[in-house]
Amino acid sequence: MTRQFFMMFRLHVLAVLIPLFMAAVPAQAQVAVTFYSHDFGKSFPHAFFVLKGKLETGETVDTSFGFTAVNVSPGILWGSVKGKVETPKAKYIASSNPHFTVTVADNKYRELLDVIAKWRKMPQKSYSLDKRNCVHFASEVIAILGYRFNRRTKFWKKPRSFMEEVLALNPGLKK
Repeated sequence: MTRQFFMMFRLHVLAVLIPLFMAAVPAQAQVAVTFYSHDFGKSFPHAFFVLKGKLETGETVDTSFGFTAVNVSPGILWGSVKGKVETPKAKYIASSNPHFTVTVADNKYRELLDVIAKWRKMPQKSYSLDKRNCVHFASEVIAILGYRFNRRTKFWKKPRSFMEEVLALNPGLKK
C-alpha cells in the first residue's frame, strides 16, 4: 500500500507542478507581417508590408514600411534618385492588395527593424527603379523571414506579379 501511496503522491505533485511551469514560460510574440502591392493609380505601383501584433514585452506593434523615391518624377527612368523608407497611410493600405501574412517572433521582428534601418541609412541616391526599389526592399524582408523568391525574377518593377510569384514559390504561405 505504501508503494501505491507514493505513486499517487507523485502524480498529484506532477499535476500541480506542470501547470506552474507552463505558466512560467513567457508568451511568444504574435506580430503578423502582411505583404501588399498597390497597382497604378495616383502613383506608380508599389510593394510594402504591414506589421501588427504584440511583442513579448507587451508593446503593441501597428506600422507599415515601404521604400520609394523621395520625388516621383521622370528622373527615376534615367537612373538613381533620392530614396526613403516611408510608412504608407491607412487609406493607401486599404486600397492596396494584401497577398500573404506570416507571424514572427520577437527576434525576427528585430531583424526586420534592422533591415528597415539599413535601408534608411543608405547613401543617397539610394532609389533605383532597376536595382533598388520597393520590390527589392520587400524581397530582402521576405528572405529574412526564410521564404523563397526568384532572384532573377522579371517582376522587379511589377509588385503584384512579384508577390504572386512569391506565393507560388512558397506553397505554405496563406493568402
